[in-house]
Amino acid sequence: MSPLIRFHHAQSAEALAVDLASFVAQCLREGLATRDRALLIVSGGSTPMPFFKALSGMALDWSRVVVTLADERWLPPDHADSNERLLRACLLVGAASKARFVPLFNGASTPEVAAPALERELGALPWPADVVVLGMGGDGHTASLFPHAPELVAALAEGEGLRCVPVAVPAAPNVPVPRLSLTRRALLDTRHLIVHVTGAAKLALLEQAAQDGPLEAWPIRLALHQSRVPCEVFHAD
Repeated sequence: MSPLIRFHHAQSAEALAVDLASFVAQCLREGLATRDRALLIVSGGSTPMPFFKALSGMALDWSRVVVTLADERWLPPDHADSNERLLRACLLVGAASKARFVPLFNGASTPEVAAPALERELGALPWPADVVVLGMGGDGHTASLFPHAPELVAALAEGEGLRCVPVAVPAAPNVPVPRLSLTRRALLDTRHLIVHVTGAAKLALLEQAAQDGPLEAWPIRLALHQSRVPCEVFHAD
């Protein structure tokens, strides 16, 4: 396993949420100590909810923190499956409501229509990000980059390519709506890269993905098979 993969294990999801929130908050404080703004990129889904709630209570100068998502389902922000809705309910509350949130859903009819404007908006953010927190699905996807999907050619390209790509409706059991996802370029343009998973099955899959193999089979490998920045894996049973 790569020496750039570092594991942090907790006994419960609740303990993990606090450990991860403390780690992320410290990374953001370090960034704010030397820069005007700090950029935090997070993932949606059910796993990060306790982490979001713990992070929202951390002492930070939230008014100088910029928050955006690793991906978004193409749904209005009041929809139950919207990642923006999750962030507004669990993270951007209390003192953390002072953070500047940059949504990936902009109301356009499709992700394809929205992508050029979002590409420009993403390009104006304070890169590199201070922290990127990724999740992983049971099929090895991360953000909305799904195994063998046609958009992976653009999404996994190395170099100065796109920061976001439209994503077609994924296969079940994923929520069956199109999406917009950040690309490898954007997700790895960070000072701190984190993968957050819970459960024995996810850990076993992650350990498999850490072995040699094509990125297209398990896109989470974009975080595990790179030498740009250490990958901090936060896991609980």
